Amino acid sequence: QIVQSGGGLVQTGGSLRLSCTASRFSLEHYAIGWFRQAPGKEDEGVSCINSSDGSSDGSTYYLAAVEGRFTVSRDNAKNTVNLEMNDLKSEDTATYYCGAVPPSLTPERFCAVAPRHIGHWGQGSQVTVSS
Repeated sequence: QIVQSGGGLVQTGGSLRLSCTASRFSLEHYAIGWFRQAPGKEDEGVSCINSSDGSSDGSTYYLAAVEGRFTVSRDNAKNTVNLEMNDLKSEDTATYYCGAVPPSLTPERFCAVAPRHIGHWGQGSQVTVSS
């Protein structure tokens, strides 16, 4: 249902883009969240954005550790949500997941809860930052 693309290997300070798209439903009606899981660590909400169809305000939330470096954005014409990641650090190394859920939570709450039992979730994209 949701397909992720992007990610890969980059050196410290480099940039990568992750994309999340769907073929059978419109992402603009959903809140979209980007989460990551590093080996031995729990899921961490990186950035979440509310729906952009007028039912909510399209607001965003960023984890403090990535604020100012990561940017989440929607391209409704392509039914895609992107996560631009700049000035990458070794601690950003993780598998990143995209999730689309009904916009019933604030972006901050969505990122905190990571409700894997609802909505649609991508297959994961590996991001490796080497020093």
